[in-house]
Amino acid sequence: MKNKRNRYFSRPSFAAIEKQRQVQYVRWFIWTYWLVIGAHFFAQLFSYLFLPYEASANEFYLHILLYPTLLMSGVTACAHFILFKAGRYSFYSIFFAGTIISMIIVHLNMDIRIIAAIMLLPVFASILFFRLNMTWFTAVLQAAGFGALYQWDAGFRSFVTAFDLIAIILFFVLSTVAASYIIISGRDLVFDLEAAMIAQQQLLVENTVMSQRSKTDALTNLYNHMSFHEFYDKAMEFADRGAPFHLALIDIDNFKSINDTFGHRVGDTILANVARVIKDRISPADIASRYGGEEFALLLFEQSFEEAHTLVDGIRSELAKSHHPELDGRAVTVSVGLKSYANPYTKEKLFEDVDALLYQAKRTGKNKIASVALTV
Repeated sequence: MKNKRNRYFSRPSFAAIEKQRQVQYVRWFIWTYWLVIGAHFFAQLFSYLFLPYEASANEFYLHILLYPTLLMSGVTACAHFILFKAGRYSFYSIFFAGTIISMIIVHLNMDIRIIAAIMLLPVFASILFFRLNMTWFTAVLQAAGFGALYQWDAGFRSFVTAFDLIAIILFFVLSTVAASYIIISGRDLVFDLEAAMIAQQQLLVENTVMSQRSKTDALTNLYNHMSFHEFYDKAMEFADRGAPFHLALIDIDNFKSINDTFGHRVGDTILANVARVIKDRISPADIASRYGGEEFALLLFEQSFEEAHTLVDGIRSELAKSHHPELDGRAVTVSVGLKSYANPYTKEKLFEDVDALLYQAKRTGKNKIASVALTV
């Protein structure tokens, strides 16, 4: 027996998508650090080889080029390692690494008057993560790094005037406040977008449900009469291109007697039970519909006539063996007409032939299948 398989698709939430993006941002930060380290290495080397440079070869290659490059590479490698081994701390690790790299670059290029401004970049970069605590953490980290340079690097301190010191501190504060406002407004925008997306999803679900209801029979949850003809038209189109199918009509025997004896409510229960057996037996590629009253129509695909015959006979046999408490333990039988599509059948001709086979099965004893190939 072939069971129908249901597949459920879920769209990731806006928050989940944003989290994935933030992980990607961390990767970009790390690769940016590697590019900065490489660019700084070659810029220093170029300056030493082709521009006036007040340093001996030993001092330059060891203390200006090699050791700082190794230190910056080491902290970047640590950030890379933390990303893969302890991702929850990767946000902090990239800003620790960024602070150290900024301090080293400022220390080595202190003669460039505005070089200290490079320490503001991590603060603005933190905006990408839309986390206020991360931005303030980064701002404190950069301020601490700048303070450490000013306190312990006499050479750097000699280049920074009192005006520069006040201006840099003011820039740190204003930049952090500006970044915070950007994050707050960005969060509001994100919340608005997420609310709009949720509303759109709900509307889509409602439309889908309404569309599904318009195509299915409420009692049996099978496709309704109108939907059957839509699928039937498509089946005829594909059959003309070389994809044949089989049409089966199933009718519950003596259904009027069930309604007259036990009532229409029991009749509805029997219809639902028959529909459930049909749904359990057919494959996901097949189409089952309640054609009208106690009659069901099936379009069977991707199988031979013998397989289609076995399938509908399995439905008939299972129903004949099932005893319904609503009917005082009696079984329900069905009669079936079955025929395969063949050129040059029209839609109407095939249906008429199968309908005639169904009534042949009823006239010759019921609880049987009538088909072109054989009669059971």
